[in-house]
Amino acid sequence: MKISATIITYNEELNLPRAIESLRCCDEIVVVDSGSTDRTVEIALRYGARVLEANWRGYSGQKNYASSQATHDWVLSLDADEALSEDLEGEIWSLKKNGSECDAYTFPRLAQYLGRWILHSGWYPDRKIRLFDRRKAHWEGDYVHESVVCKGKIGHLQGNLLHYTCGSLSEHLKTMDRYTTLAAEEIVARKKPVGFRQLLFDPPWTFFKSYLFQRGFQDGIEGLAIAYMAAIYTFVKYAKARFMS
Repeated sequence: MKISATIITYNEELNLPRAIESLRCCDEIVVVDSGSTDRTVEIALRYGARVLEANWRGYSGQKNYASSQATHDWVLSLDADEALSEDLEGEIWSLKKNGSECDAYTFPRLAQYLGRWILHSGWYPDRKIRLFDRRKAHWEGDYVHESVVCKGKIGHLQGNLLHYTCGSLSEHLKTMDRYTTLAAEEIVARKKPVGFRQLLFDPPWTFFKSYLFQRGFQDGIEGLAIAYMAAIYTFVKYAKARFMS
């Protein structure tokens, strides 16, 4: 069982070394870059990755292209701000040694936010399919929140996929601006109506769901920030969709 790791990049010089260094269990690393202006490509080449330049196709399109360019049918797809934990890497080594009984595997994803590992707030375990046989699985999602769809048997690994998210509120706001635009475009494309009630009631409901029902209060001040930002995200997404339509 040989595995190709794939990473899509755009100006990821700070995150990329950590991601690549965690991929010792993979037989090759394919980096698909969409025009970085920093040292991303230089770093990828220095770490032994095969680098391909490709125009942006959207998240799922870019990741499917990366999978298609892999040498091996088994693909481990990572974002540049993610890394395998030692436990997860060990499980993948075991799969390589013993063979797979499934066509894809989910990992729990543990996020670091403002320097704290988040165990509640609806952020954990946040399981994602990231290791899959490309003959049985592919990425779907035209705008935001892309995911792997598998037509075969899905297994579940227990080691964490580490996700290094925003290190500051300013960074979070910048990221949120981009993603709310994509989410709003998806709403408009699907011709979903956005009413005043959604603008008024959905943001506070989002806050209380994250902070109370999903126990964000156990994540300290960072959990409070997550809940507030989730509420803002919900409002801005709907507001942008209203102005776009």
